[in-house]
Amino acid sequence: MGVGVQRVAIGIFCKTPTPGLSKTRLSPPFRPEECAALAACFIRDLSATIDQIVRDGLAVGYAVYTPAGTERALRALLPPGFRLLLQCDGDFGTRLATATRELLQSHTGAIMVSADSPTLPAAILRDAIEAVQSGDTLALSRALDGGYTVIGVSRVHARLYEDIPWSTSDVHRLTVERAAEIGLPVVDLPAWYDVDDAGSLAVLESEFAGECPPSEDGLSLAGAPAPATRAHLAARLAPARAAR
Repeated sequence: MGVGVQRVAIGIFCKTPTPGLSKTRLSPPFRPEECAALAACFIRDLSATIDQIVRDGLAVGYAVYTPAGTERALRALLPPGFRLLLQCDGDFGTRLATATRELLQSHTGAIMVSADSPTLPAAILRDAIEAVQSGDTLALSRALDGGYTVIGVSRVHARLYEDIPWSTSDVHRLTVERAAEIGLPVVDLPAWYDVDDAGSLAVLESEFAGECPPSEDGLSLAGAPAPATRAHLAARLAPARAAR
């Protein structure tokens, strides 16, 4: 381990919540300010889950964010001690690869997490840490929409982020193909889901109602409690329930 190199970094890849720019695929039925508030809850809950692992001494928490100038608003959503890393310009793959490269300059591994997964289980992140600490591997949690929720590496591999049609159902499959091209072993983490449209929001509401999220790998993990998101959705539904 080089001088100054620290524990594995876990970064939430996120935009600082802003009405009109956050969770736009949920508007309607949500108003723009409700979408931004929901996005803020996601960051609060996901960072709290990561902070559990940080407190165990296994990782360092980051918000890998955009845009510049929103640091104060973002810090208000994060646990004390979380660090900020500003995303570079460019497409999603460029920003993801650059942030990973920057984190690996001072950490033994870099794990990026979708900001759209408020109930992501800590167990998946712990598995990702174990995977990147085991050697030169790719740790990958498939999202149920065909993307990925978690990606972790211990070395820079630019090919993983090249020629990927981001925001499509082919992202996970093509990332695995890229890993095969360069001979990089893949550690399959349990799958989870992102909340970015009405269908995945319904999955989240079902999970809060006590149902297990759908699983494609036969595993039934308990989701993180996500108290901020749970309370936000409950408050939004309260007037409709009271009117019945």
